[in-house]
Amino acid sequence: MRRRPGVVGVLGEILVTAGVLILLFVAWQLWIGDWIGAAQKNAAGHSLSAQWAHEREQAPASTPGASPSPGTVTSTPGGTAAAPSMPQPHDGKVFGVMFVPRFGADYAVPMAGGVSRARTLDPIGIGHYPGSPMPGAVGNVALAAHRTTFGKPFNQIAKLRIGDPIVIETEQGWYTYRFRNLEYVKPDALDVLLPVPQQVGVKADGRYLTMTSCSPMWYKSERIVAYSVFESFTPAADGRPAALTGGT
Repeated sequence: MRRRPGVVGVLGEILVTAGVLILLFVAWQLWIGDWIGAAQKNAAGHSLSAQWAHEREQAPASTPGASPSPGTVTSTPGGTAAAPSMPQPHDGKVFGVMFVPRFGADYAVPMAGGVSRARTLDPIGIGHYPGSPMPGAVGNVALAAHRTTFGKPFNQIAKLRIGDPIVIETEQGWYTYRFRNLEYVKPDALDVLLPVPQQVGVKADGRYLTMTSCSPMWYKSERIVAYSVFESFTPAADGRPAALTGGT
């Protein structure tokens, strides 16, 4: 005659089942969910980039000899161009796409105003600190993104190497920055967001980009900060910059 399981046996089976379910949930959160989230964000970035490209192709051609329309950016001798000014984006409003070849050929993460998790970092990807300059402007363009979970846009930030291009695409064109160095700071080190990072009271005379995320992985005890400097602006009409096409 088969013995009926006792209370202890039933409780043990329940605990084992619960443990398996918890492990599956953790695996989903750490790997599968992140993989799906990253793929979705990259797809959204590529889609927006393709939309802008299509709109440029459909735009009416300018008449030879005519003056450029307001907002048009033209190249100057030598292939450089003045970076156009951009308005501050509203919270959660997408304004650009970031490309970082070091992070992979498919990397193309949308950028939006604000750094709240609910409206920008979790659903969109990369957030722009309100009040900091926009891409191409004098001063410190300050950005934030997750290093783990929700697609983890800045997961590979510690792998950046000196000279790596960081390219931001907007409707006007591409802003290319070059990575310079990494730093680890305390969470309350807000001076990394100053016009000249960590230089209190100093007026900016250069154009910088600061990317911030949590450190170490899965903890918030520190912040990892990546600093870059502005290199060039490529108007939309000139096509993708050399940094994204394998050029110098």
